Amino acid sequence: MTSDTTTAEQPEQRGRGILMFLRDIAVIVVVALVVSFLIKTFIVRSFFIPSASMEDTLQIDDRILVDELTPLWTGYERGDIVVFEDPGGWLDPQPKAPEQSPFMEAVDGLLTLVGLSAGDSDDHLVKRIIGLPGDHVECCNALGQITVNGVPVDELGYLKLPEGDTQASNDPFDVVVPEGALWVLGDNRDNSRDARFHTDQPGGGFVPIDNVVGRVFLLTWPLDRFGTVDGHHEVFRGIPDREDEAEEEKASAAG
Repeated sequence: MTSDTTTAEQPEQRGRGILMFLRDIAVIVVVALVVSFLIKTFIVRSFFIPSASMEDTLQIDDRILVDELTPLWTGYERGDIVVFEDPGGWLDPQPKAPEQSPFMEAVDGLLTLVGLSAGDSDDHLVKRIIGLPGDHVECCNALGQITVNGVPVDELGYLKLPEGDTQASNDPFDVVVPEGALWVLGDNRDNSRDARFHTDQPGGGFVPIDNVVGRVFLLTWPLDRFGTVDGHHEVFRGIPDREDEAEEEKASAAG
């Protein structure tokens, strides 16, 4: 009798063990999704590069990670490469994506939500910060360089220009960056529809800082180019604040 009872209990115990195992797996998956969502929302986010505007620094189909958290404490620097939402009128209307099954749409939406996919990359842009709030940014001086607050910037270390060309921009501009905004340009200067081409938009070509997702810090794909992304901050050293430039201009005029 005891043997029969024990034999009957074994399938029940195995069934409970399987259910507990599945419950544990479900808990682990849910926790992992929640953690991924929180990381994507507040810390790091993944994007892919859809255009050639940042070549050769970033190339089409590169995968990048964007730091959303650190700039909240430190702010942004000239030279930072940033991902931002379209301020309005920068992106052409996107062609309708091929239809997916409801299941695949749900999977892609879920992966994008938790940061494991980059399904919203086509709704964002990536450029390099040239001017911060208050900066006077002008192009070009006699050497073909952009100047920021009167100081020339040697960008040849990262610009992609036609062979023999040293002009930082073939489209001249002279702007003062308003508070709460940035002036951004692509590294592939002759193949980038950046701030220069949107001065007729309501935002004047400036990107509101509130539109910025974060700073690009790591290239994750392809693996043979895996590594940190260079902001070339050294070329912007020595640029005074706009207020300092104004004081120098006054002193020069007085002298």
